[in-house]
Amino acid sequence: MIHVVEKLGAKPIPLLISIVILILFIAPFFAGIVNLGNCFGTAAMTVLTLFFLFNGKATEFLHRLWERPVGKVLLCTVSAFLIVTVIASAAITCLIVKAANDYPETSGTTMVVLGCKVKNGRPSLMLKRRLNAAYDYLAENGDVTVIVSGGKGSDESISEAQCMYEYLTEKGISPDRIIIEDTSRSTYENLRNSKNIISEKGLNEKITIVTDGYHQLRAEMIADKLGMEAYNISAPTAYWLIPTYLVREWFGVAYQFVFG
Repeated sequence: MIHVVEKLGAKPIPLLISIVILILFIAPFFAGIVNLGNCFGTAAMTVLTLFFLFNGKATEFLHRLWERPVGKVLLCTVSAFLIVTVIASAAITCLIVKAANDYPETSGTTMVVLGCKVKNGRPSLMLKRRLNAAYDYLAENGDVTVIVSGGKGSDESISEAQCMYEYLTEKGISPDRIIIEDTSRSTYENLRNSKNIISEKGLNEKITIVTDGYHQLRAEMIADKLGMEAYNISAPTAYWLIPTYLVREWFGVAYQFVFG
């Protein structure tokens, strides 16, 4: 095996790293998770893995391409695009990390829990983690009202909001503290509809958003657009899903920044 790798002119260490990252992008497919994050990540890491595997031939091809004027223009354009993309991705990642840790300074806010997949009437693992994070805060701050926000998907037996309500009440949170918002189908609708409820019921207009850490920045951007002051409580994300959802958020945040 080592002899074959050397014969191909491969770069062993970069090749191994790229294969590990590629596996992390492929793994979610087997859990039924298909989104822009793992589709793009799989494609990009496949190209990078092949480059490191056939490094000798790839380098030789690039040298020949560089010798042609059109090739120089093409390589310079691609290189500039990749540099800008890497810088932008790094900047967004830093902002995501910062937003994920924007914990509320006071309990005097209205909590909004963003919905996620419901399976057979029960919360998925990701939704359960969000609810557990919400429960911990609600248990410590008895004066906080919570809006559980999420509609019913075509493959869900009950709405995400109803599922969240049942889960929190089963854990001991008083039904009087929970408001169901079960019509939204996107993060924007989650927050817009929650804002309307807050206005109608005269609740504290400052909100604490409960969702996964990778999702907090985009949620906060949408809240800001709606004129809502938002803090965040982040639920933990399974480590093997972080690459997929982080890459998805790169696109989501970029789209929100340009078109939001």
